[in-house]
Amino acid sequence: MSKLIASTRRLLSDLAGLQFGDPVACVYNPLEYAWRAHEAYLSRYGSGKKRVLFLGMNPGPFGMAQTGVPFGEVEAVRDWLGICEDVEKPLKEHPKRPIEGFACKRSEVSGRRLWGLFTERFGKADSFFKEHFVMNYCPLVWMSATGANLTPDKLPASEMQPVEQACLKHLAEVIELLDPSYLIGVGGFAEDRLTRAAVACESKAMVGRVLHPSPASPAANRGWAEAATRQLKEQGVW
Repeated sequence: MSKLIASTRRLLSDLAGLQFGDPVACVYNPLEYAWRAHEAYLSRYGSGKKRVLFLGMNPGPFGMAQTGVPFGEVEAVRDWLGICEDVEKPLKEHPKRPIEGFACKRSEVSGRRLWGLFTERFGKADSFFKEHFVMNYCPLVWMSATGANLTPDKLPASEMQPVEQACLKHLAEVIELLDPSYLIGVGGFAEDRLTRAAVACESKAMVGRVLHPSPASPAANRGWAEAATRQLKEQGVW
């Protein structure tokens, strides 16, 4: 087993059994029910040193929550990354957020934009992953009673403390393993966590960020790929 897979398994163990009160009604961990796809992603693309590590926040309901791959828009994961594994069901499934795995017909816009940019610039997945890697800070998905997505920054600090502890430890381990020169947060939350993890593992990598590709961001909707490319060039990443 690779060190990256072993570290991810420790994260899975550290997060197991955590409880969350209101407004959380349901919690998914795709590392559990979509482990086969996530392990395939780590095995195929996570080996060796990387020059750039991109970090997202946590899974989207139609991305990693379905496929087990960060920013895991179904079409991109299946057709560009070449990963299509059987996905099981979470122990408690929200009726408005069914897990359909690679049969999911909904598109995760953030993932489509992110992987779309990398596809356009690098052509083949192997060319991109030769120097780059993409991961999420936290694998958990929180939902309210209505099925609405709850991001980590919206949850009580007391309940997030053990989550933050486990995720920061894992992120610091990944940075040590991949030894990147650039740590790029996809959005401000991820940039902040990269800064903390870099301090923890004494990494000398440059920490930066790109605009988050979420459709909730008006700036992203005005041309995310162009904006992100410009930001990465300005920071010396590309």
